[in-house]
Amino acid sequence: MEKAVDALMTDEILHHFLSIFSLDTVNYKKLGDFENYVYQTSKHGEELILRITHSSHRKLQELLSEVDWMSFLRAEGVKVPRGVPSQDGNMVEALEAYDGSVFYASVFSKAEGKPISVHAPVFNKELFYVWGRAVGKMHTATKSYVPSAGTIPRMQWHEEELLNVEKYIPEKDQLIVQNTKELLNLLQTLPKHKNNYGLIHTDIHSGNFFYDGKEIQVFDFDDCCYHWFASDIAIPLYYSLLYKFKEADQSEINGFGRGFLDSFLDGYQLENEIPGDLEKHLPLFLRLRDITLYSVLHKKIAPEDRTPQLLKMMKSIKDRIERNVPIYIS
Repeated sequence: MEKAVDALMTDEILHHFLSIFSLDTVNYKKLGDFENYVYQTSKHGEELILRITHSSHRKLQELLSEVDWMSFLRAEGVKVPRGVPSQDGNMVEALEAYDGSVFYASVFSKAEGKPISVHAPVFNKELFYVWGRAVGKMHTATKSYVPSAGTIPRMQWHEEELLNVEKYIPEKDQLIVQNTKELLNLLQTLPKHKNNYGLIHTDIHSGNFFYDGKEIQVFDFDDCCYHWFASDIAIPLYYSLLYKFKEADQSEINGFGRGFLDSFLDGYQLENEIPGDLEKHLPLFLRLRDITLYSVLHKKIAPEDRTPQLLKMMKSIKDRIERNVPIYIS
């Protein structure tokens, strides 16, 4: 989290939201604070997730539209957490910070199953198949999604502020700025239609779902936006490679990537038709994620807080962006 936002986030704000959602104000645990403050807590014995968001990251309308889409997906039989209202019946609560900015809070049921490490034995073709099937089912459902009355639609992919890379990266990284603009212009020329473009999760990596041995339940819909379905296929592949292979040559990465995609797409096509031109477009969305990740790491993590391992990863990402090559080459 940016240090300016951290300075605003107080125990009083946390306890206000715990109270207004009637959550346990004593037994809670912080789970993360990268883009949002996330806590595990409970209500009447049920484990719940409290997420606190600063207004510099999301507007109220965005949070309400996220909950609206998740509610729709649940009604369509997609396994996603349910939103939990506050004691006043609101899905999102707000509280002003001392500088006039606002913190927002949402509560969700805890996903079923367990987290999966990319180094665990269960991180295998059976999981990739289930993973692909879950994404395919979500894409089939989203084709018929229409925001509820009064709900403002989520943003389009190109409205993501992290794509304004010059705002966050060092001034010397001009080749990254140039290559980013060229890629964005290319993506704007891709066709869009009901069967390849719609509201998607955009961040379904292994850290954003739990697995019960049979099915996965996806959570953290914070980044959902209108995007090509192919991006929701690229992202699982991207992070599987990024997290699993700290030290590996390109041939090893490519070999794993091919096996991953074979199993993932076998599951995906049971629920939804594989997007046309996936093979052609996949490298573009892998490159786009390199850009987004490079930008957010510069935004969220101050130079003095970057570990040697993180710096090494950032250097690899920078090198790929400057060479216009994806993390995986088919």
